[in-house]
Amino acid sequence: MSLKLFFAPGACSFVPHSMLELAGVNFEPAMVKLHKGEQRTADYLALNPRGQVPVLVDDGVVITQIVAILLHLDAKVPQAHILPASGMERTRALSLLAWMNNTVHPTFTHFFMPQKFSDDEAAQKAMQRFAVARYRECLAEIEALATEASPWLFGEHPGALDAYALTLLRWGGYAGIDPTSLPATWTLVQRFAALPAVALAVERERLELNVYKAA
Repeated sequence: MSLKLFFAPGACSFVPHSMLELAGVNFEPAMVKLHKGEQRTADYLALNPRGQVPVLVDDGVVITQIVAILLHLDAKVPQAHILPASGMERTRALSLLAWMNNTVHPTFTHFFMPQKFSDDEAAQKAMQRFAVARYRECLAEIEALATEASPWLFGEHPGALDAYALTLLRWGGYAGIDPTSLPATWTLVQRFAALPAVALAVERERLELNVYKAA
């Protein structure tokens, strides 16, 4: 099995990055420095013409998009418990994963990179204000789920949803949302980050869990 993961520190690629570490499989981590434009190089665009992370290369086959990558890894290493194995618990987990990816994540993008959606400066500022308010609502939904976590979002095993919750809560700090104001989620992500395997990914990405700066 030959696996190579292209990731960017602090991006959503942390989710498969931490899952590969939790799975205990051999893989090659390849850092992509977005701030230096490495995602726009010819070599990288040959892998993913969209210039996005993550990208997983499995025995020469290129897989893009975080949901596809997680489902692929879940099938390949089911013992890692990336997602619940079956039944309604798996259905609920997939529903939450899809929502995190197609709703919460893009909501943050409207705050963090409004230039992707409008070239009008006033519109960008209005978009950011609206996106922050909506993002707070999304994090409140995750907080309600984290309050009931036992001990993880889906039962006994840490998985992809816990990793995504960490990523989304961490991003909230950039939007002026104090992670400690969401105590159940903050406790969950600290516990997840402290797992020895996950700590390897945190260290490799040099992640600071709380990036919030008081005004």
